[in-house]
Amino acid sequence: MANSSGLNRTGVLSRVTVAAITAALVGTTTAAVAADAPQPTRTASAVQKAAPKASTLAADSASTASTVADGELRGVDGYGYMYAYLPNGTGGFTDRQYVGSGWKYTNQLTMADQNGDGETDGAWDVTGGTLSYTAWGQDGVSLGGGWGIYNKVVSTGNLGGAAAPDVLARDTAGNLYLYLGYGTGKLASRVKVGSSWNVFNQITGKGDMNGDGKDDVIARDTSGYLWLYPGTGNYLKPFGNRVKAGSGWNGMTAFVSPGDVNFDGIPDVVARDSSGVLWLYPGSGIASPALGPRTKIGTGWNTYRLLFS
Repeated sequence: MANSSGLNRTGVLSRVTVAAITAALVGTTTAAVAADAPQPTRTASAVQKAAPKASTLAADSASTASTVADGELRGVDGYGYMYAYLPNGTGGFTDRQYVGSGWKYTNQLTMADQNGDGETDGAWDVTGGTLSYTAWGQDGVSLGGGWGIYNKVVSTGNLGGAAAPDVLARDTAGNLYLYLGYGTGKLASRVKVGSSWNVFNQITGKGDMNGDGKDDVIARDTSGYLWLYPGTGNYLKPFGNRVKAGSGWNGMTAFVSPGDVNFDGIPDVVARDSSGVLWLYPGSGIASPALGPRTKIGTGWNTYRLLFS
């Protein structure tokens, strides 16, 4: 069991207004190749929060960044049980909450805030090669088969410039595709946005990390370097020139950006080392260094087969 200190959840999160790119949302199919086998029953619920957020703030209308995610982190253990953690207000997480089961054979999971209120509404998963979306407390909906061609599927916020969160998917050849979201869990047809992304073994992001008003992506390469890919808000070319954001990250077995964990309005990163220790790397608000000095916030996190946000 992963340990974290437990305090009630409070804090102020930002809300933004964004320009919709309805013309980009030209398809509803997310099938990558063909339909796969039937999926097992999976359940997932929303986290029970101790208190609502105090308020939300509107950002500049020119911003295309998502609302800063509320810092929720989830894990799936070897039995397929799902647990959720909320920020505790001091840079760590509350005690875990059991939120679902049936995820033993899932190999990709990523959450999303579909309505822009700063709280997650559901998750996309890839199980048996099929992509599904599960709104909290509801049955999952299959969105298409053939997703076994992807070895990384992650929602990194709003990369395409419209209001809804999007999905990045990387295939085994290293090609990177962007699926624009409708805000309902459904996705538009894919657009190829990169190649040679197989040099990265971790890809994450949940908001604007460099302070320019657009959602960004951070990735770790096989040499242990971190790279920040600044968002452009253009779904055809969603990233600007990358910036080296850190080094020495090969000791981490997983890292995830759950959003704003320490309530300073900037997305943070949490990373698990090989001993199961969880570390908080606070976002700096600039491209380099993108992250501040780390703080130990938990132990025993090797209990989780998947960590996701």
